[in-house]
Amino acid sequence: MKKLFAIVAMVAACSFGATSTVMAQEEEAQAPDTTVVDTLAADTAAVEEAAAPEEAAPVVEEESEGIHKALKTKFIEGDAGFMSLVAVALVLGLAFCIERVIYLSLAQINTRKFTAELAQLVAAGKITEAIAKAKGTRGPVAQVSRKALECLNSDNQNDIATIERTINMEAEVQGAYLEENCSWITLFIAMAPSLGFLGTVIGMVLAFDNIQRAGDISPTVVAGGMKVALITTIFGIVVALILQVFYNYILSRVEALTGSMEESAAELLDMCVKSPKCKK
Repeated sequence: MKKLFAIVAMVAACSFGATSTVMAQEEEAQAPDTTVVDTLAADTAAVEEAAAPEEAAPVVEEESEGIHKALKTKFIEGDAGFMSLVAVALVLGLAFCIERVIYLSLAQINTRKFTAELAQLVAAGKITEAIAKAKGTRGPVAQVSRKALECLNSDNQNDIATIERTINMEAEVQGAYLEENCSWITLFIAMAPSLGFLGTVIGMVLAFDNIQRAGDISPTVVAGGMKVALITTIFGIVVALILQVFYNYILSRVEALTGSMEESAAELLDMCVKSPKCKK
């Protein structure tokens, strides 16, 4: 009886072990392979990361070159003949503006300090040294002072009337030098929008010619000429605005230098009157 019971127990244990093994194998077969899934996910992410810069690069390049390409396209569409004239007006106008800005910047000095130093030399009777100092200083104030001191140092032109007349004449000459080439800037300010309006009129004529040839008024026929007209007008107005800003800045510098000359002329005349060499 005991042997039978032992045999039955062994058979049951073997059957349970075999069943567990089969069930484990079935579960492993049905379960997804996580290693394969992880590998596929990593490969997909790598492909997406590699493709992302390739897609973003053209966008950045287009943004960086967008303004340049747009201006170039509009310049060509606005009829290169008239747009070239507007561009020439801009270049020449800017050249004169830059020349005036440099000249006026070099002409600017510390007027009060310079006049005070001249007054000390004149009061000490060192008129020759004062003339040398005026010659070695740039700007219209120094030139006016040099002319007045030369009259004061002479023997036949050192009266107060002659000195005053010399100061006024030299101030007018230096004022003309300050405003030199400003007329060219105003010319290009007027020319730029005029050239743009001329392109507008010619664009309208081209639009009517297209209508006449087509025998029909349609947006497609009219658009070409109207586009040329509007683009040339826009560029002409923009050029005029740029030059106008520079011109107003130049005028402000000229007015400042003119005021400095007037102030120094009054002080210069006063120091000449106080000098013992001046004939009252």
